[in-house]
Amino acid sequence: MRVNNHAGLGSKIAEAILEGFNRHFTLFQEITQAAKTRFEQADWEGESSARKERIYYYDLRVTEALETLKQNFELEEFDQALWQDVKRWYLWLLYDHIQPELAESFYNSVFCRLFDSRYYNNDYIFVKPGTAVEFLDLDHPVYASFYPDTEGLEACLRQMLLSFGLERPWQDIARDVRLLAQSLDPVLISSLRPAPHRQLHVVSSLFFRNKAAYIVGRAFVGLEARPFVIPILINDDLQLYVDTVVTDINDLALIFSFTRAYFMVNTDVPSGLVGFLKSILPTKSSADLYTCIGFQKQGKTLFYREFLHHLEHSNDKLMIAPGIKGMVMSVFTLPSFPYVFKVIKDHFAPPKDVDRQTVKEKYQMVKMHDRVGRMADTLEFSHVAFPLHRFSDELLTELKQSIASSLVIDDRQLIIRHLYIERRMVPFNIYLDHANEELLEASVISFGNAIREMIAANIFPGDMLLKNFGVTRHGRVVFYDYDEICHMNEIRIRAIPKAQTEEQELSSEPWFHVGEDDFFPEQFEHFVINHPKVRDKFLEHHPELLDPRYWKQVQKDIQEHKRHDVFPYTTNQRFIRRFPELYQ
Repeated sequence: MRVNNHAGLGSKIAEAILEGFNRHFTLFQEITQAAKTRFEQADWEGESSARKERIYYYDLRVTEALETLKQNFELEEFDQALWQDVKRWYLWLLYDHIQPELAESFYNSVFCRLFDSRYYNNDYIFVKPGTAVEFLDLDHPVYASFYPDTEGLEACLRQMLLSFGLERPWQDIARDVRLLAQSLDPVLISSLRPAPHRQLHVVSSLFFRNKAAYIVGRAFVGLEARPFVIPILINDDLQLYVDTVVTDINDLALIFSFTRAYFMVNTDVPSGLVGFLKSILPTKSSADLYTCIGFQKQGKTLFYREFLHHLEHSNDKLMIAPGIKGMVMSVFTLPSFPYVFKVIKDHFAPPKDVDRQTVKEKYQMVKMHDRVGRMADTLEFSHVAFPLHRFSDELLTELKQSIASSLVIDDRQLIIRHLYIERRMVPFNIYLDHANEELLEASVISFGNAIREMIAANIFPGDMLLKNFGVTRHGRVVFYDYDEICHMNEIRIRAIPKAQTEEQELSSEPWFHVGEDDFFPEQFEHFVINHPKVRDKFLEHHPELLDPRYWKQVQKDIQEHKRHDVFPYTTNQRFIRRFPELYQ
């Protein structure tokens, strides 16, 4: 029965929206909790499928909530008083909710799918947060504590490893405990005497991603917190073993990087977990941390609030992003804000042979894929309003020429109908012009590793020119131009045929047939690494990337479902590398 009278209507709509969110969170938790079983069974294909499926959950639940509202209420026309009432009721319903910040974002998503962008203000949606999230985990602790001063470090570590209830035998838990204690002992040392109290705080759920389960914790020595992450892997005999312990803050940042897929970690109180992570990853924003544990919509909400806040506290101009202009995207940035804004152009110049929908599908493909630390995650937004006076004249002229169909401009603001936002990096070709010899060699090694790791993860980058890669603040080379990516099985690896005549050998154009999906690794040397500072170093460290046999072997491994190990830390940190005699 459709309801159209105002008496009690606001509360009924609010209840229906919250019911939709609660259903979403329940289903999200179910697929997340099942990650433990997938890990125990070494079900890596199941892990990959579940990761992709979970990303779709949010939009599916928003659509379901919209259908429910449309079936039960007459909401075709916007009613100002009604929706102010709905928001007030919704806030009241969140009084004792333990995921209120996520529920607010869900409300925003439903409202924004119903009505025009001119109503996207704090009178009707949660532009500003309506609820506080501090200490929501008082009744739902997100971490457990261990006390090495009273129980002994090795006893604590053994108890910690067993506390997660993994239903697989350990290969050698005594060995793992000894190596962990040996590695963590320096972290727990203090120069103060008498020595301060020590304790270990460990998140109560494992963090699952790809072929690993991670213990995330912090060691307190007095009042000083020292973070650590312990990766647990599973061998071919389905036995558990500790791979290493990571304590360096920069290495920890890479584990939680925006270039990697989202973790599956079970928590009833996401704000409590994010608070814990914030304490060990101070360079990460709350938006980053919500995103990395799978709540990417909440990450978008917080990012947008951060952006609005920054706009109000800055006065520099939006400008064209540095670097060679792309053929598919118009890219601009705000110098004081560490992101770039990318908008699909209205027209693509030859030889680009794609359309707008194809480009959007490529970006979605990256969102769904394991990014193996080599592809930047993107935030996708619709109807984003910018203050018109913040655009430089040069940028405004450029946007009017290249993305006119995506723009709505009035006296005060410029609205972009659809855009992508990425972390800003230094374009690799620009980085090379300023890098010293040591940094140059390291970045070329990282560039080759990026290609290796992407193709092993079944992503063919397509256009591998240096300008399509960026360098992060950690010096890591990352790919960020997605309009030509595809899966490895969609290309044909070929060797360049030997010339049969002098005319063929001297020809400036290929004298042999080249299909649309053909790829010739030998051409790397001429078209990708022709930068004078790159060529010799690339050939020294990555000669196999010019060999068609290497690429064909990668294709074969993918066809046979062989998943390559890609570690979010350097392999020389692994215990098996540091203590090989203990693994024989």
